[in-house]
Amino acid sequence: MSKQATPPPPGYKTPGGNPPPPPPGWRHWLLPVGLLAAFMLWLFLPAVHGPSTTSLSYSQFQSDVSSHKVKTVDIAQAGGTSTGTLTDGKNYTVVIPPQAGQALLDDLKAANVETSASTSSPGFGSQVLSWAILLLPLLLFGWFWMRLSRGAAGQLQGVLGTGRSRAKVFDEERPATTFADVAGYEGAKEEISEVVDFLRTPDRYSKAGAMVPRGLLMVGPPGTGKTLLARAVAGEAQVPFFSVTGSSFVEMFVGVGAARVRDLFAEARKRAPAIIFIDEVDAIGQRRAGSGAVVSNDEREQTLNQLLAEMDGFDPATGVVVLAATNRPEVLDPALLRPGRFDRQVTIPLPNVTERTAILTVHCRGKRLSGDVDLGAVARGTPGFSGADLANLANEAAIFAVRGGRDILTARDFDDARDRIILGRREGSNVLLPEEKHAVAVHESGHALVAALSTNADPVAKVTILPAGQALGVTQQLPLVERHMYGEDYLHDSLAVRLGGRAAELVVLGQGSTGAGNDLAGATDLATKMVREFGLSPELGPVGYPEGGSVFLGGGGPGMSSRPYSEATQAAVDNEVSRLLREAEERAAALLRGHREALDALVALLLERETVDGSDVYRLAGVADKSTAPGAATMAEPARAHAVTSADGSTSGQ
Repeated sequence: MSKQATPPPPGYKTPGGNPPPPPPGWRHWLLPVGLLAAFMLWLFLPAVHGPSTTSLSYSQFQSDVSSHKVKTVDIAQAGGTSTGTLTDGKNYTVVIPPQAGQALLDDLKAANVETSASTSSPGFGSQVLSWAILLLPLLLFGWFWMRLSRGAAGQLQGVLGTGRSRAKVFDEERPATTFADVAGYEGAKEEISEVVDFLRTPDRYSKAGAMVPRGLLMVGPPGTGKTLLARAVAGEAQVPFFSVTGSSFVEMFVGVGAARVRDLFAEARKRAPAIIFIDEVDAIGQRRAGSGAVVSNDEREQTLNQLLAEMDGFDPATGVVVLAATNRPEVLDPALLRPGRFDRQVTIPLPNVTERTAILTVHCRGKRLSGDVDLGAVARGTPGFSGADLANLANEAAIFAVRGGRDILTARDFDDARDRIILGRREGSNVLLPEEKHAVAVHESGHALVAALSTNADPVAKVTILPAGQALGVTQQLPLVERHMYGEDYLHDSLAVRLGGRAAELVVLGQGSTGAGNDLAGATDLATKMVREFGLSPELGPVGYPEGGSVFLGGGGPGMSSRPYSEATQAAVDNEVSRLLREAEERAAALLRGHREALDALVALLLERETVDGSDVYRLAGVADKSTAPGAATMAEPARAHAVTSADGSTSGQ
């Protein structure tokens, strides 16, 4: 049986953090030692604490002697200051010239003045020095004491304040952002606004037996507007709104994070109904360590445990809804994601073409647009852009307009801004040697012509050999449809397009170059996924060995520490990847050999114009333009159009 714990006395409050360390014992002796030193100096410097004196001139001194006003005189050495006492009890000082001699002594004797002789008394400078010697130790000890006391008070105040929440409260003054400023995402706004309406009018829902959700988690890639939605909730809500970041809970003191969570929910309960928004909740909500971990009860886990208890524990918060946002849902603890804590999870993906048009409309408010600007066409040319990327695009377009000496934005400004964001700063073609310029033209013509001749490849939008960033040339393809899955025919055509630049070099120049370095890397990665993850290899069959990584951050993360398959399977994967790449290169080379005249014409046109539109590519290839074909869709693929930079800078856009 466990021992019964003694309950704390009534009114006892748990401290928010560790108490400050006790001050060193020697510090308490500073003030007494300083006072003792000042007293000793005061005793040994009688000139400091002596009575006040009156300074007399020698003529006045003679007059006072004749008037019998001088009682005593202490004559100093020649040139010194003599002192004495007047008959009224006051002290005086006088400088007696050496010429006074015996005549002065006779006058003093006649006036019955008590006369004595001594060395010269200290002057004004000596008195100032004496005061300085007296006060300096006292001031020094006082200053040292104040510094130590102030530091201790600061530490004490910091420790006592660490348990307080750092949430920013929006109660009366709310942000100006509303749901009208958040373009698109109608489903997400409906779910979030429903929670807000639940807090405003709980009676409507309680009649139907509905309970207010305890939490709503917004999940999506960076830049999609999760924090913007939270600001809109703060602007729309008629209830107090607490905004805090996940990293503000963690400090160097153990237990501070849990104390801040308690304080945050305590303040929210006082103002209930209320909303708490935790941005980047993965900072405190990461998966707890397992049983084999060395440390399983650290500060972060204590903070998470307190958050779990506050949201749905023994004494859950009532009338408080928690909104949270993260772009790393895979690292969150399962206990945090279960119903009862975060009842709803709203995914905020990258915007589609319609939402991108609405977002561009919002960000172009206050900007003067030319008549040739079609925001729908701009949205179609920016697949994979997030809301933050589109805001940056509109700002870069305005910067290009200012560089051109205009205050009206044109379609060319948006086109240049898109290339600036995707590729980098545009350079002139004169940075290339003539043979390099011809090689880049051949390389990009191969990409463009293979894309135009492939049935399932995305349409070619533009080909250029103007260097931009690390790219010496770019072939841009803009997809027509909103793809959510890719067929095997599309992937094979994509491999052929990626290897079209290398195939053109082999056909025209008779040799390859470093320009295909990044093309080969991208094609190899795609072929590896086709074999190992998508099950598109007849040799391996329907097996999948995917790599880990975040769904939203991209890149797939680092590879697995140990492969779940044998070395023989790895050899089979390598053989299949090599086969796919060889077949794609042979197919691209065959297309280019069959259309050699079109290839040479496109190379010549690129060398002449440096930038060629996609319609010219289809005209030279003798095929119909896919982007203008009847029945072509107008929605773009939700994957960013990017330039694949090669080893020498030449690129191909996919």
